[in-house]
Amino acid sequence: MIAALFMGLSNWFERLERQGRDAYLAESHDIVELEHRIRVLETESFRVL
Repeated sequence: MIAALFMGLSNWFERLERQGRDAYLAESHDIVELEHRIRVLETESFRVL
């Protein structure tokens, strides 16, 4: 029961994070900016760990 609750919360948080990343990338005006934003996300993910 508790494990299912944690899995549900984990999935919910992952979905929110993914939606935020997608929105951030979608705001790019061109391919150069998109690539820059992708690099920013990649380096930030290493800092969080």
